[in-house]
Amino acid sequence: HVICGHAVVRVVCVCECVCVCVCVCMDVHEHALVVFPELIFNCKIKIVVGDNILVGGNFHGEYPAKALDYLAIGIHELSSISERRIDKLMHGRNTEKNSENEVILPSFLVNPAPVDGLNSGFMIAHCTAAALVSENKGLCHPASVDNIPTSDGQEDHVSMGGWAARKALQVVENVETVLGIELLASCQGMFLRQKNKGKTGDEPKLTAPLQKVYDLVIGSSVRLAANDIYMAPNIEAAVRLLREEKVWQEVEEYIAE
Repeated sequence: HVICGHAVVRVVCVCECVCVCVCVCMDVHEHALVVFPELIFNCKIKIVVGDNILVGGNFHGEYPAKALDYLAIGIHELSSISERRIDKLMHGRNTEKNSENEVILPSFLVNPAPVDGLNSGFMIAHCTAAALVSENKGLCHPASVDNIPTSDGQEDHVSMGGWAARKALQVVENVETVLGIELLASCQGMFLRQKNKGKTGDEPKLTAPLQKVYDLVIGSSVRLAANDIYMAPNIEAAVRLLREEKVWQEVEEYIAE
């Protein structure tokens, strides 16, 4: 590969393969959107044979349980690859300095403190993302592989679909938080590059969609700073931008059909 005039062996998978991985997640999501309306309809169907009406067991939750387990696994991958990109940002580029010998993109996305150890930057935010991804690994274990007979043996095979639905929702919420942290970390990196590299008179330019997302984030209640700040309000604000689809609205026109 040749990137920006420099020859590289290959780009890391979390960047080079992002389209393939995200497309798989989208396919899993589309599968769920197609399957669930059909399941709701089929649960109401009864089989009529002559004068007899047969239920046929259509009320069983096996199908939605399997679909929800599949959905959780597919959606989780978004956070798995996102956390790896956050990790790449934590390393910074300590060899790239401006004319004042200041690091342009410092480790943990925070400028060094006057006293060592005071500025931890996005270190704990990254730990939060890593913890949520690890939590998702447990939540993605299929609920529908389990079976606990109840009702004096009347319900001797059950789907565990209720737990499949609850944990799928928790996976989605965890993924939203991880993506919110990545959005923050990315904007912090752009903020520092513009702040530190701009001192050389060579302020880096962003692509049009990146600029719109960056402007959206810094125009909201998110606070970017070169020193340590309390991160929770920032993370909540970034997640809110994602849930309300405001980020998508900014970049939709640039996304090919």
